[in-house]
Amino acid sequence: MSIWKRESSLTRLNQLSENTVIALLGIQYTQIGDDFLQATMPVDSRTHQPFGLLHGGASVVLAETLGSVAGNLTLSKKKVCVGLEVNANHLRSVKTGTVTGTATAIRLGRTVQVWQIEIHNEKQQLICTSRLTLAVIDAPK
Repeated sequence: MSIWKRESSLTRLNQLSENTVIALLGIQYTQIGDDFLQATMPVDSRTHQPFGLLHGGASVVLAETLGSVAGNLTLSKKKVCVGLEVNANHLRSVKTGTVTGTATAIRLGRTVQVWQIEIHNEKQQLICTSRLTLAVIDAPK
């Protein structure tokens, strides 16, 4: 059974990201499952820190993007999610290639959602684990 209440597609999500930090970092939505959302991000000059490794902040952008978008897809159009808190544990470095983030819900409450986002390298090794807490509020009029 799917957790999604809003219709969406990978094409639509990627179009909504145009001209945002999401597109600037090369993040692409790649899969919508019944209970998860997945995206990839390149590890290149856009996402490197000065020592040539994936910047932890870029990983957090990927995590918060996935959790926030997923959270909003679980709501009726009368509600939206906004970020309250994000944390990340950076477990392994990456120099090149692509990383894949997957967001899954821990809690989908009426007023608060909590999402777990795991980011893996191309060898399927966990490089970052993140938790995002979202407030559910009335949609702006």
